[in-house]
Amino acid sequence: MTYTDSREFALDADAADELKSFRGQFAMPPAIDGRDCVYMCGNSLGLRPQLAVDYIQQELDDWARYGVEGHFRAKRPWMPYHRNARKGLAYLTGALETEVVAMNQLTVNLHLMMATFYRPTAQRRKIVIESTAFPSDRFAVQSQVRLAGFDPAEDVIYWAPREDTEKLELDDLQAILDEQADEIALLLLPGVQYYNGQVIDMAAACDMARAAGCNIGLDLAHAVGNVELKLHDWAPDFAAWCSYKYLNSGPGGIAGAFVPEKHHGGDGTEQLLGWWSHEEATRLKMSPEFIAEQGADLWALSNPSVFSMAPLLASLEVFQQAGFDRLREKSRRLTGFLDFLLTSRFPGRISWITPPEARGAQISMTVVDPDKAPRAVLEQLEAQNVICDWREPNVIRVAPAPLYNSFADVYEFAERLGVALEAA
Repeated sequence: MTYTDSREFALDADAADELKSFRGQFAMPPAIDGRDCVYMCGNSLGLRPQLAVDYIQQELDDWARYGVEGHFRAKRPWMPYHRNARKGLAYLTGALETEVVAMNQLTVNLHLMMATFYRPTAQRRKIVIESTAFPSDRFAVQSQVRLAGFDPAEDVIYWAPREDTEKLELDDLQAILDEQADEIALLLLPGVQYYNGQVIDMAAACDMARAAGCNIGLDLAHAVGNVELKLHDWAPDFAAWCSYKYLNSGPGGIAGAFVPEKHHGGDGTEQLLGWWSHEEATRLKMSPEFIAEQGADLWALSNPSVFSMAPLLASLEVFQQAGFDRLREKSRRLTGFLDFLLTSRFPGRISWITPPEARGAQISMTVVDPDKAPRAVLEQLEAQNVICDWREPNVIRVAPAPLYNSFADVYEFAERLGVALEAA
Protein backbone atom coordinates (compact mmCIF):
# COMPACT_ATOMS: atom_id res chain seq x y z
CA MET A 1 0.00 0.00 0.00
CA THR A 2 1.28 3.47 -0.89
CA TYR A 3 0.49 5.98 1.87
CA THR A 4 -0.35 9.65 1.62
CA ASP A 5 -0.33 12.08 4.54
CA SER A 6 -3.89 13.33 4.24
CA ARG A 7 -7.22 12.81 5.91
CA GLU A 8 -8.72 12.07 2.50
CA PHE A 9 -6.36 9.14 2.07
CA ALA A 10 -7.40 7.75 5.45
CA LEU A 11 -11.09 8.12 4.69
CA ASP A 12 -10.68 6.51 1.26
CA ALA A 13 -8.77 3.60 2.81
CA ASP A 14 -11.56 3.13 5.33
CA ALA A 15 -14.21 3.24 2.62
CA ALA A 16 -12.38 0.46 0.76
CA ASP A 17 -11.81 -1.61 3.90
CA GLU A 18 -13.77 -4.87 3.64
CA LEU A 19 -13.66 -5.17 7.46
CA LYS A 20 -15.02 -1.69 8.20
CA SER A 21 -18.39 -2.97 9.42
CA PHE A 22 -16.80 -4.71 12.41
CA ARG A 23 -16.02 -1.38 14.07
CA GLY A 24 -19.73 -1.00 14.75
CA GLN A 25 -19.73 -4.29 16.66
CA PHE A 26 -17.61 -2.79 19.46
CA ALA A 27 -18.35 -0.17 22.10
CA MET A 28 -15.99 2.79 21.64
CA PRO A 29 -15.44 5.10 24.64
CA PRO A 30 -17.48 8.30 24.23
CA ALA A 31 -16.46 11.65 22.83
CA ILE A 32 -15.26 14.27 25.31
CA ASP A 33 -15.91 17.96 24.64
CA GLY A 34 -16.95 17.05 21.10
CA ARG A 35 -13.72 15.16 20.45
CA ASP A 36 -14.14 11.51 19.46
CA CYS A 37 -12.07 8.98 21.33
CA VAL A 38 -8.99 7.63 19.55
CA TYR A 39 -8.58 4.24 21.22
CA MET A 40 -5.15 2.70 20.63
CA CYS A 41 -4.92 0.41 23.62
CA GLY A 42 -6.11 -3.00 22.40
CA ASN A 43 -2.74 -4.37 23.49
CA SER A 44 -3.76 -3.68 27.09
CA LEU A 45 -7.55 -4.05 27.11
CA GLY A 46 -9.65 -4.76 24.05
CA LEU A 47 -12.97 -3.03 23.55
CA ARG A 48 -16.26 -4.68 24.44
CA PRO A 49 -17.93 -6.62 21.63
CA GLN A 50 -21.61 -5.70 21.45
CA LEU A 51 -22.31 -9.42 21.11
CA ALA A 52 -20.86 -9.95 24.60
CA VAL A 53 -23.95 -8.32 26.08
CA ASP A 54 -26.16 -10.93 24.41
CA TYR A 55 -23.94 -13.80 25.54
CA ILE A 56 -23.86 -12.66 29.17
CA GLN A 57 -27.59 -11.92 29.18
CA GLN A 58 -28.27 -15.45 27.91
CA GLU A 59 -26.40 -16.91 30.89
CA LEU A 60 -28.17 -14.60 33.32
CA ASP A 61 -31.52 -15.60 31.84
CA ASP A 62 -30.66 -19.30 31.98
CA TRP A 63 -29.52 -18.94 35.59
CA ALA A 64 -32.87 -17.35 36.43
CA ARG A 65 -34.80 -19.95 34.43
CA TYR A 66 -33.04 -23.14 35.46
CA GLY A 67 -31.00 -22.53 38.59
CA VAL A 68 -28.59 -25.41 39.09
CA GLU A 69 -30.17 -27.29 36.18
CA GLY A 70 -28.50 -24.77 33.90
CA HIS A 71 -25.45 -27.01 34.05
CA PHE A 72 -27.34 -29.33 31.70
CA ARG A 73 -30.35 -27.39 30.37
CA ALA A 74 -28.98 -23.93 29.54
CA LYS A 75 -28.72 -22.95 25.89
CA ARG A 76 -24.99 -23.53 26.28
CA PRO A 77 -24.92 -26.01 29.19
CA TRP A 78 -22.48 -24.96 31.89
CA MET A 79 -21.01 -28.37 32.65
CA PRO A 80 -19.10 -28.59 29.33
CA TYR A 81 -19.06 -24.81 28.85
CA HIS A 82 -15.32 -24.56 28.26
CA ARG A 83 -15.71 -26.63 25.12
CA ASN A 84 -17.46 -23.70 23.45
CA ALA A 85 -14.12 -21.89 23.25
CA ARG A 86 -12.16 -24.76 21.70
CA LYS A 87 -12.89 -24.08 18.05
CA GLY A 88 -12.15 -20.37 18.23
CA LEU A 89 -8.99 -20.76 20.31
CA ALA A 90 -7.70 -23.53 18.07
CA TYR A 91 -8.37 -21.31 15.04
CA LEU A 92 -6.41 -18.36 16.45
CA THR A 93 -3.50 -20.41 17.79
CA GLY A 94 -3.04 -22.87 14.94
CA ALA A 95 -3.75 -25.79 17.24
CA LEU A 96 -5.95 -28.86 17.35
CA GLU A 97 -9.11 -28.38 19.37
CA THR A 98 -7.92 -31.04 21.82
CA GLU A 99 -4.71 -29.05 22.40
CA VAL A 100 -6.37 -25.91 23.84
CA VAL A 101 -8.36 -25.22 26.96
CA ALA A 102 -9.92 -22.03 28.36
CA MET A 103 -9.29 -21.79 32.08
CA ASN A 104 -8.07 -19.63 34.97
CA GLN A 105 -5.83 -16.59 34.52
CA LEU A 106 -2.51 -16.33 32.70
CA THR A 107 -0.14 -16.53 35.66
CA VAL A 108 -2.14 -19.37 37.21
CA ASN A 109 -1.83 -21.25 33.93
CA LEU A 110 1.90 -20.60 33.75
CA HIS A 111 2.29 -22.08 37.22
CA LEU A 112 0.16 -25.09 36.29
CA MET A 113 2.21 -25.67 33.16
CA MET A 114 5.50 -25.30 35.01
CA ALA A 115 4.33 -27.83 37.58
CA THR A 116 4.50 -30.33 34.71
CA PHE A 117 7.22 -28.98 32.46
CA TYR A 118 9.69 -27.50 34.94
CA ARG A 119 11.04 -30.56 36.72
CA PRO A 120 14.52 -29.45 37.77
CA THR A 121 17.35 -31.72 38.75
CA ALA A 122 20.60 -30.83 40.42
CA GLN A 123 22.09 -30.64 36.93
CA ARG A 124 19.22 -29.15 34.86
CA ARG A 125 17.60 -26.55 37.04
CA LYS A 126 17.76 -23.16 35.28
CA ILE A 127 14.99 -21.22 33.52
CA VAL A 128 15.61 -18.72 30.71
CA ILE A 129 13.35 -15.68 30.32
CA GLU A 130 13.90 -12.37 28.58
CA SER A 131 15.41 -9.61 30.72
CA THR A 132 12.44 -7.32 30.02
CA ALA A 133 9.83 -9.97 30.81
CA PHE A 134 6.48 -8.87 32.15
CA PRO A 135 6.89 -8.67 35.94
CA SER A 136 4.32 -11.40 36.66
CA ASP A 137 6.28 -13.84 34.47
CA ARG A 138 9.46 -12.93 36.30
CA PHE A 139 7.80 -13.42 39.67
CA ALA A 140 6.28 -16.74 38.61
CA VAL A 141 9.60 -18.09 37.35
CA GLN A 142 11.52 -16.91 40.37
CA SER A 143 9.02 -18.52 42.72
CA GLN A 144 9.12 -21.83 40.83
CA VAL A 145 12.91 -21.90 41.09
CA ARG A 146 12.78 -20.95 44.77
CA LEU A 147 10.17 -23.58 45.65
CA ALA A 148 12.28 -26.20 43.92
CA GLY A 149 15.08 -25.41 46.35
CA PHE A 150 17.27 -23.36 44.03
CA ASP A 151 18.38 -19.73 43.95
CA PRO A 152 16.71 -17.37 41.45
CA ALA A 153 19.78 -15.14 41.54
CA GLU A 154 21.80 -17.98 40.02
CA ASP A 155 19.25 -20.15 38.28
CA VAL A 156 17.17 -17.65 36.31
CA ILE A 157 18.99 -16.66 33.13
CA TYR A 158 18.04 -13.43 31.39
CA TRP A 159 18.12 -13.16 27.61
CA ALA A 160 18.91 -9.48 27.16
CA PRO A 161 18.94 -7.05 24.24
CA ARG A 162 22.30 -5.84 23.06
CA GLU A 163 23.67 -2.51 24.18
CA ASP A 164 21.86 0.55 22.80
CA THR A 165 18.93 -1.48 21.48
CA GLU A 166 15.77 -3.04 22.84
CA LYS A 167 15.64 -5.83 20.25
CA LEU A 168 16.12 -9.44 21.31
CA GLU A 169 18.43 -11.38 19.01
CA LEU A 170 18.06 -15.14 18.53
CA ASP A 171 21.83 -15.43 18.13
CA ASP A 172 22.19 -14.29 21.73
CA LEU A 173 19.66 -16.87 22.88
CA GLN A 174 21.57 -19.53 20.98
CA ALA A 175 24.77 -18.41 22.69
CA ILE A 176 23.11 -18.95 26.09
CA LEU A 177 22.05 -22.42 25.03
CA ASP A 178 25.47 -23.26 23.62
CA GLU A 179 27.08 -22.29 26.91
CA GLN A 180 24.58 -23.58 29.47
CA ALA A 181 22.18 -26.01 27.79
CA ASP A 182 23.10 -28.89 30.08
CA GLU A 183 21.99 -26.75 33.06
CA ILE A 184 18.76 -25.37 31.54
CA ALA A 185 15.45 -27.08 32.27
CA LEU A 186 13.04 -24.61 30.68
CA LEU A 187 12.79 -21.59 28.41
CA LEU A 188 9.76 -19.34 29.02
CA LEU A 189 9.64 -16.83 26.18
CA PRO A 190 7.11 -14.32 24.85
CA GLY A 191 5.38 -14.56 21.51
CA VAL A 192 5.34 -10.77 21.38
CA GLN A 193 7.52 -8.92 23.87
CA TYR A 194 5.18 -6.65 25.80
CA TYR A 195 7.56 -3.69 26.19
CA ASN A 196 9.11 -3.28 22.76
CA GLY A 197 6.36 -4.98 20.73
CA GLN A 198 8.81 -7.34 19.00
CA VAL A 199 7.40 -10.53 17.54
CA ILE A 200 9.75 -13.35 18.49
CA ASP A 201 10.50 -16.05 15.91
CA MET A 202 8.64 -18.65 17.92
CA ALA A 203 9.21 -21.49 15.47
CA ALA A 204 12.97 -20.96 15.60
CA ALA A 205 12.98 -20.65 19.39
CA CYS A 206 11.09 -23.95 19.72
CA ASP A 207 13.58 -25.66 17.40
CA MET A 208 16.50 -24.24 19.37
CA ALA A 209 15.08 -25.46 22.68
CA ARG A 210 14.48 -28.97 21.35
CA ALA A 211 17.97 -29.17 19.92
CA ALA A 212 19.37 -28.21 23.31
CA GLY A 213 17.23 -30.76 25.15
CA CYS A 214 15.26 -28.11 27.02
CA ASN A 215 11.52 -27.69 27.48
CA ILE A 216 10.00 -24.47 26.18
CA GLY A 217 6.85 -22.58 27.05
CA LEU A 218 5.41 -19.53 25.30
CA ASP A 219 3.61 -16.62 26.93
CA LEU A 220 1.22 -15.48 24.21
CA ALA A 221 -0.49 -12.66 26.12
CA HIS A 222 0.41 -10.10 23.44
CA ALA A 223 0.43 -12.55 20.54
CA VAL A 224 -2.92 -14.34 20.48
CA GLY A 225 -5.41 -12.52 18.28
CA ASN A 226 -2.57 -10.29 17.09
CA VAL A 227 -0.07 -12.32 15.03
CA GLU A 228 -0.05 -15.63 13.21
CA LEU A 229 0.41 -18.68 15.45
CA LYS A 230 1.04 -22.30 14.45
CA LEU A 231 1.30 -24.00 17.81
CA HIS A 232 0.53 -27.49 16.58
CA ASP A 233 3.35 -27.27 14.06
CA TRP A 234 5.81 -25.50 16.36
CA ALA A 235 4.95 -27.84 19.27
CA PRO A 236 6.28 -25.92 22.26
CA ASP A 237 5.86 -27.95 25.41
CA PHE A 238 3.16 -25.53 26.49
CA ALA A 239 1.76 -22.07 25.87
CA ALA A 240 -0.51 -19.82 27.91
CA TRP A 241 -2.27 -16.52 27.33
CA CYS A 242 -4.75 -14.06 28.73
CA SER A 243 -7.75 -13.02 26.64
CA TYR A 244 -8.56 -9.45 27.67
CA LYS A 245 -6.14 -7.80 25.26
CA TYR A 246 -6.62 -8.52 21.55
CA LEU A 247 -9.24 -11.20 22.35
CA ASN A 248 -11.57 -8.60 23.89
CA SER A 249 -12.93 -10.75 26.74
CA GLY A 250 -13.07 -7.91 29.26
CA PRO A 251 -11.07 -7.10 32.39
CA GLY A 252 -9.96 -10.31 34.07
CA GLY A 253 -11.43 -12.41 31.25
CA ILE A 254 -10.74 -16.11 31.30
CA ALA A 255 -7.32 -17.19 30.05
CA GLY A 256 -6.20 -20.16 27.98
CA ALA A 257 -3.51 -22.77 27.58
CA PHE A 258 -2.06 -25.07 24.96
CA VAL A 259 -0.52 -28.49 25.48
CA PRO A 260 0.64 -30.28 22.32
CA GLU A 261 -0.66 -33.64 21.26
CA LYS A 262 2.71 -35.24 22.04
CA HIS A 263 2.05 -34.71 25.76
CA HIS A 264 -1.50 -36.11 25.76
CA GLY A 265 -2.61 -39.47 27.10
CA GLY A 266 -1.18 -39.21 30.61
CA ASP A 267 -2.70 -40.74 33.71
CA GLY A 268 -2.62 -37.56 35.76
CA THR A 269 0.63 -38.22 37.60
CA GLU A 270 2.50 -35.43 35.78
CA GLN A 271 0.30 -32.47 36.64
CA LEU A 272 -1.63 -30.82 39.42
CA LEU A 273 -5.18 -32.14 39.44
CA GLY A 274 -8.68 -30.99 40.24
CA TRP A 275 -12.27 -31.95 39.59
CA TRP A 276 -12.19 -30.84 35.94
CA SER A 277 -9.05 -32.93 35.30
CA HIS A 278 -11.21 -36.00 35.84
CA GLU A 279 -13.05 -37.34 32.79
CA GLU A 280 -16.41 -35.67 32.31
CA ALA A 281 -18.39 -38.89 31.78
CA THR A 282 -17.76 -40.09 35.35
CA ARG A 283 -17.06 -36.77 37.08
CA LEU A 284 -20.37 -36.58 38.92
CA LYS A 285 -20.09 -40.11 40.32
CA MET A 286 -17.81 -38.54 42.93
CA SER A 287 -15.59 -41.59 43.00
CA PRO A 288 -12.28 -41.32 44.86
CA GLU A 289 -10.66 -43.09 41.90
CA PHE A 290 -9.16 -40.66 39.42
CA ILE A 291 -9.81 -41.16 35.70
CA ALA A 292 -7.82 -38.79 33.51
CA GLU A 293 -9.55 -36.36 31.14
CA GLN A 294 -8.26 -36.31 27.59
CA GLY A 295 -6.12 -33.74 25.79
CA ALA A 296 -5.30 -30.35 27.26
CA ASP A 297 -8.38 -30.67 29.49
CA LEU A 298 -6.28 -32.86 31.78
CA TRP A 299 -4.57 -29.66 32.98
CA ALA A 300 -7.89 -28.03 33.93
CA LEU A 301 -8.68 -27.89 37.64
CA SER A 302 -12.08 -26.36 38.17
CA ASN A 303 -15.26 -25.46 36.35
CA PRO A 304 -14.65 -22.25 34.41
CA SER A 305 -16.44 -19.02 35.20
CA VAL A 306 -19.39 -18.92 32.81
CA PHE A 307 -19.74 -15.15 33.12
CA SER A 308 -16.02 -14.71 32.43
CA MET A 309 -16.08 -16.97 29.41
CA ALA A 310 -19.23 -15.61 27.78
CA PRO A 311 -17.58 -12.40 26.44
CA LEU A 312 -14.69 -14.49 25.11
CA LEU A 313 -17.11 -16.68 23.17
CA ALA A 314 -18.68 -13.56 21.70
CA SER A 315 -15.32 -12.18 20.63
CA LEU A 316 -14.18 -15.50 19.16
CA GLU A 317 -17.35 -15.54 17.05
CA VAL A 318 -16.49 -12.09 15.71
CA PHE A 319 -12.92 -13.16 14.93
CA GLN A 320 -14.14 -16.09 12.90
CA GLN A 321 -16.61 -13.89 11.02
CA ALA A 322 -13.86 -11.43 10.15
CA GLY A 323 -11.21 -14.04 9.28
CA PHE A 324 -7.80 -13.79 10.88
CA ASP A 325 -5.85 -13.58 7.60
CA ARG A 326 -7.84 -10.51 6.60
CA LEU A 327 -7.39 -8.99 10.06
CA ARG A 328 -3.64 -9.54 10.00
CA GLU A 329 -3.32 -7.94 6.58
CA LYS A 330 -5.30 -4.91 7.75
CA SER A 331 -3.13 -4.73 10.86
CA ARG A 332 -0.01 -4.54 8.70
CA ARG A 333 -1.53 -1.69 6.70
CA LEU A 334 -2.58 0.22 9.84
CA THR A 335 0.84 -0.02 11.49
CA GLY A 336 2.45 0.79 8.15
CA PHE A 337 0.38 3.97 7.96
CA LEU A 338 1.27 4.86 11.55
CA ASP A 339 4.96 4.22 10.81
CA PHE A 340 4.72 6.43 7.69
CA LEU A 341 3.09 9.33 9.57
CA LEU A 342 5.52 9.18 12.49
CA THR A 343 8.50 9.09 10.14
CA SER A 344 7.35 11.88 7.85
CA ARG A 345 5.95 14.24 10.47
CA PHE A 346 8.21 13.87 13.48
CA PRO A 347 11.83 13.23 12.43
CA GLY A 348 14.15 13.80 15.37
CA ARG A 349 11.19 14.10 17.75
CA ILE A 350 9.62 10.63 17.82
CA SER A 351 11.38 7.29 17.56
CA TRP A 352 10.29 3.75 18.31
CA ILE A 353 11.84 0.57 19.62
CA THR A 354 9.57 -1.91 17.83
CA PRO A 355 11.45 -3.62 14.98
CA PRO A 356 9.54 -2.85 11.75
CA GLU A 357 10.32 -6.31 10.38
CA ALA A 358 9.02 -8.07 13.50
CA ARG A 359 5.91 -6.40 14.84
CA GLY A 360 2.23 -7.03 15.29
CA ALA A 361 -0.30 -4.31 16.03
CA GLN A 362 1.86 -2.52 18.60
CA ILE A 363 4.40 0.24 18.06
CA SER A 364 6.32 1.29 21.18
CA MET A 365 7.20 4.96 20.74
CA THR A 366 9.72 7.10 22.52
CA VAL A 367 9.88 10.88 22.58
CA VAL A 368 13.42 11.82 21.60
CA ASP A 369 12.82 15.58 21.32
CA PRO A 370 15.21 16.84 24.03
CA ASP A 371 12.88 19.68 24.94
CA LYS A 372 9.88 17.44 25.63
CA ALA A 373 9.20 15.15 28.57
CA PRO A 374 7.69 11.87 27.29
CA ARG A 375 5.24 11.61 30.18
CA ALA A 376 4.01 15.14 29.52
CA VAL A 377 3.37 14.21 25.88
CA LEU A 378 1.25 11.26 27.01
CA GLU A 379 -0.72 13.52 29.35
CA GLN A 380 -1.39 15.92 26.49
CA LEU A 381 -2.61 13.01 24.34
CA GLU A 382 -4.94 11.94 27.14
CA ALA A 383 -6.26 15.50 27.39
CA GLN A 384 -7.29 15.18 23.72
CA ASN A 385 -9.20 11.92 24.37
CA VAL A 386 -6.49 9.63 23.03
CA ILE A 387 -6.21 6.35 24.93
CA CYS A 388 -2.87 4.55 24.67
CA ASP A 389 -0.56 3.48 27.48
CA TRP A 390 2.74 4.14 29.20
CA ARG A 391 5.58 1.85 30.22
CA GLU A 392 8.48 3.06 32.32
CA PRO A 393 10.82 4.70 31.78
CA ASN A 394 9.78 6.47 28.56
CA VAL A 395 7.68 4.28 26.26
CA ILE A 396 4.23 5.12 24.86
CA ARG A 397 2.62 1.98 23.45
CA VAL A 398 0.23 2.51 20.53
CA ALA A 399 -1.72 -0.40 19.07
CA PRO A 400 -4.38 0.04 16.37
CA ALA A 401 -6.46 -3.16 16.56
CA PRO A 402 -7.81 -4.15 13.14
CA LEU A 403 -11.20 -5.33 14.38
CA TYR A 404 -12.26 -1.85 15.45
CA ASN A 405 -9.57 0.70 14.58
CA SER A 406 -9.56 2.61 11.31
CA PHE A 407 -7.14 4.49 9.11
CA ALA A 408 -8.91 7.65 10.24
CA ASP A 409 -8.03 6.72 13.84
CA VAL A 410 -4.37 6.44 12.88
CA TYR A 411 -4.45 9.76 11.06
CA GLU A 412 -6.21 11.46 13.96
CA PHE A 413 -3.67 10.02 16.39
CA ALA A 414 -0.85 11.64 14.39
CA GLU A 415 -2.75 14.95 14.33
CA ARG A 416 -3.21 14.93 18.08
CA LEU A 417 0.35 13.77 18.69
CA GLY A 418 1.54 16.90 16.87
CA VAL A 419 -0.60 19.05 19.17
CA ALA A 420 0.64 17.14 22.22
CA LEU A 421 4.28 17.68 21.27
CA GLU A 422 3.71 21.42 20.99
CA ALA A 423 1.77 21.63 24.25
CA ALA A 424 4.00 19.42 26.42
